[in-house]
Amino acid sequence: MPFVLRAVDRALERTSPEIWNSDQGGHFPSDQYICRLEEHHVKVSMDGKGCALDDILTERFWRTLKYENVYLHNYETRKEARAGIDEFIWYYNTSRPHQSLGYATPSDVYFAKERKGEG
Repeated sequence: MPFVLRAVDRALERTSPEIWNSDQGGHFPSDQYICRLEEHHVKVSMDGKGCALDDILTERFWRTLKYENVYLHNYETRKEARAGIDEFIWYYNTSRPHQSLGYATPSDVYFAKERKGEG
């Protein structure tokens, strides 16, 4: 659980999303987890049981990360894996065009909404 809370804290240091979606697995419904998000005025959304397609975009991202990065590299250490994965995620968000976003990057779309006051 401390690992998950640290990850939430790190994410919230960078941005404060309107909605935070997760499944109902172990730590997600915990008071500590939910309070952490609510303290930042983030709405908590949890997938329902048996709703396998609720998180398909997230699942696709993890599949892409695994097949286009993790499985192609033989990371020797955690430090090396973290650096390689961080680099891939940066590329995925800032440089890689996404067909579903009209060939824009997630960063382009996110920051365009922020500039318009929608984010």
